[in-house]
Parts: sequence; C-alpha cells; structure tokens
Amino acid sequence: MQFCFENHVLDSNLRELRRDGEPILLQPQVFDLLLYLVERRGSVVSKRDLIDHVWRERSVSDSTLNSRISAVRKAIGDDGQTQRLIRTIPRKGFRFVGHVLEQMARVTPLGARPALVRATLDRPAIAVLAFENMSDDPEQDYFCDAISENILTALSRVRWFLVISRSSSFIYKGRAVHIREIAEELGVRYVVEGSVQKAENRVRITVQLNDATTCSHVWAEYYDRELDDLFMVQDDIAKAIVAAIEPQIYAAENSCAHRKEPDSMDAWDFLMRALSHFWRMTRQDHMIAQKLLERAIAIDPGYNRALSLLATCQMCGVHLGWVDLAKVASDAERAAMMAVKGDHEDAWAHTALGIVYFSTRRLDDALSSLERALSLNPCFSLAQAYCALALCCTGKSEDAFEATQWAIRSNPRDPALAIHYGFAAYARFAEGDYTEAVALSREAIRHRSDLTCAYRVLTTSAGMTGDTALAAMALEELRRTQPNVSLAWIAAELPWSSDADLDHYMEGFRKAGLS
Repeated sequence: MQFCFENHVLDSNLRELRRDGEPILLQPQVFDLLLYLVERRGSVVSKRDLIDHVWRERSVSDSTLNSRISAVRKAIGDDGQTQRLIRTIPRKGFRFVGHVLEQMARVTPLGARPALVRATLDRPAIAVLAFENMSDDPEQDYFCDAISENILTALSRVRWFLVISRSSSFIYKGRAVHIREIAEELGVRYVVEGSVQKAENRVRITVQLNDATTCSHVWAEYYDRELDDLFMVQDDIAKAIVAAIEPQIYAAENSCAHRKEPDSMDAWDFLMRALSHFWRMTRQDHMIAQKLLERAIAIDPGYNRALSLLATCQMCGVHLGWVDLAKVASDAERAAMMAVKGDHEDAWAHTALGIVYFSTRRLDDALSSLERALSLNPCFSLAQAYCALALCCTGKSEDAFEATQWAIRSNPRDPALAIHYGFAAYARFAEGDYTEAVALSREAIRHRSDLTCAYRVLTTSAGMTGDTALAAMALEELRRTQPNVSLAWIAAELPWSSDADLDHYMEGFRKAGLS
C-alpha cells in the first residue's frame, strides 16, 4: 500500500519513503513509527500504543521516543514547533494530521522485471511467496499472509540479499505456477515457499528454500507451535526461519562460486568462498579467508561486505590466539568504519565494528554497535554471540546466557553454533556453575573440534571443579590449538570490566596447571 501526502510517498510494501520521487533513508524504527502514525491518521496514538507496536513492549525512555518522533518529523519536513503533519497532543500522544491519499502500489509488468533486476544485481535475489492455507477455514488466509510478510520483512533486513517486494511476489497467490517461471519473471535465484496448517490451538508451518535455477530444495523445515499468543508466534517463527535461511543461502552461493572458473569470479564469489572458510574456525581457514577477501577488495576497494568480514576475521583471529592484536587492530577498525560508512544499515558492518571495540577493550562502544546490528537484523547470530560475550564481561552473565540460548534454539544448524555454546559456557563459568560450563564447552568442541576458546573455558572450569584429569586433558588440547597460550596472554584475552571477574577466570587456569 502507498500513502501519499504533500510531496511524499510512503510505501509499506517496499518499506520506503520517497520525496519528489527520491528515496529518503530511514532507520527501521523510524519507518515503523511513521507508518503506524499514518495508518492511524486522524486518531490520537498514545505513547503506550507506539511502544507496544514499534518497540514490541520493550522498555523505552521518553527521551528515546521523543528522539524518534523528531527523526520522523525531520524526514517529512516537519518540526516540533510548526507540527504541520504530526501534532503533539499534550498528555495524550501524537496524531498525524496531514491529508493522505491511499492507493495500491503499482506493479511493474512481469515481462519488464528480469532485465531491471539483473542489471543492478550484486547479491542474490530472493522472492517470498504467499504461504498456502492448508486448513479448512478460509478465514486463516490472513494468518498465512502474516507469516509470509514477517519472513519477507525479516529477510529484507539482511542487506546481503535483495528481497523482492510483497506486491510482486504475492501475485502468484492461489495460482499454479512453476518455480522456474516465477524466478524468470521476478529475476530471482531463490524462492521461499511454505504452507500453514492450523488445528484448534496448534499450528504447523512448513517452509522450503528453493534454488530456482536447478529446481532443487536448498533447505526445508517445519515448525509446530501452540497459539497462546498469535503475534508472538508469528514473530518467533519468522525469526527462526530467517536465522536458518541466511546461512543456507551463503552455503549455496559458495557452491556456485566453486563451480566457476577462477578468471570469471567476481567480488561476491570471493566473499562467499571466504565466508565458508571463516565459519570453519581454524587458523589455516582464516588465512585463506583473508586472502580471498583481499582479492574481493582488490576488485572493489569500497566493497563494504568484504571489508566487514575482513575486520571480523582479523578480530576473531585475535580472540582465538592466532594473531597479535597490535598488528591488526588499526587495520580492522579502519575496514569496519569504512563498511559502516558504506552502508550504515548493514548489520554485518556494525557487528564487525562491535567486535573491534570488544577486542580493543571498549565494552560500552562494543555493546552499542552490537545492539545496533541486532536492531537492524534481530536474526543475526554472530552479533547475538558477541553481544552475549560482551554482556558476560560486563557482569551480566544471566543476560548473556539467555542470548546464547535464543540463538541455539532459533537455528540448531547455525554455522556459529559452536561459538554460541562456547560463549554460553563463559556465562555459566562467570556464575560459578562449573559443571554446566564444562558440559557446554564440550558441546562446543563437539561442533568444532579445534575451537580454541572452548578449550579455554573447559580448562578453567575443570580447574575450578578440582577434576585434575579433565583439567590436564583440556590444557593439553588448549596448548595444541594455541601453542602460545600463557597466563599472561589469558590475562589480556577478555576485557573483563571487573578485577574480581578477571581473578576468578585466572584462578581456574592456575589450578589447571597453566603458567
């Protein structure tokens, strides 16, 4: 739907605000706030309504809400003094008072779309089809559409994908069209489709990710839920699906890149191959990943996706004991800053900068950047993982543990799964639950047998339990994966904000026999 007022067009399907035909960049929260006010124009919207709808009942200060209202006004050429379009109603809330013309969004003719899409494509394009209603009740169509829309919106936040708008992908609803035909008409490689079956108070949602060029399934899963809270279920399932789809697309793109001749590879191909090596979490793979990223950046020096991953790769190398922080910190920060400047809406870029801040012991800045990344893409597991570790280092171990558990539950096949278990082990160690820390670190090692950080928390946790045999084994494996490990290195490894937490961490290593 498009809402036209003055010289603006607010497009709810494309999630875009245009002034005189030119797009205006808006933060997702600011867009949601404007859309909510416009949709409820003529009515007074209370602060409680805004918090419930835009912030999903999270705690929000008056200053935060007022700053977002100011951002909305600025975007549409209004201000707090004139209040030409958005009026403040004292002690009541806000009201959109501009004249609005509502119209359906125009759809480009099918035959004209593929050339347009492919001409500007530097990333994989995806279409999310309307999910099929498998229930007997036609009234459930709204629930099916809501699930599809939530997935589409969540995928749109992953800036490394191009997601086709709802107005284009939903035209196939109720039609028997071959997936290859859909892909050709929309100019996409991947198509997400699914079905919803509702019975009494339970719902089963089946979803598939298809590679339309080969007409094959890349990934498929189903989700069973109790419908205790309709909107929470919709949101929960959408996040889980997107968290699962994102790494599957990267894996598929990596396979495509490997099938190309070396001379025909572009920056995206090098990026996808580098990402595959990055997730293997070995010293050799990280070296290969960085060389591939350097080739991508040589093709496009301002390629913010490659810059983000390069900074992340360098800082993870520091955390895992493979790289000296002093040698890479400035280069990594410069790359991350360039990535953020190149696309300030990219969750990867803010995550990279957050990891740089974390590794250089700027915890407040780290949490700010990582939380920004999660506001842009709540399904981004790497941001969730490092946010958890930063929370742990600031004494919020319970919050840290909950963050890792959400990530583990949302996608049991996440390539970052070992990291989540390892950081969960840190959180349990910080709380003094050494038995659980041992179990979680072992689970991390089961997923990545050479994960150095998992052997660290296993070593210090075993040392605290007094299990000398386990502590000796863990220390031996730690020295195998990180030969340069020492008490001095461990003391500088994590930026604990509390001396007591650092002493606690060190005590376990001393008891395990590290010198």
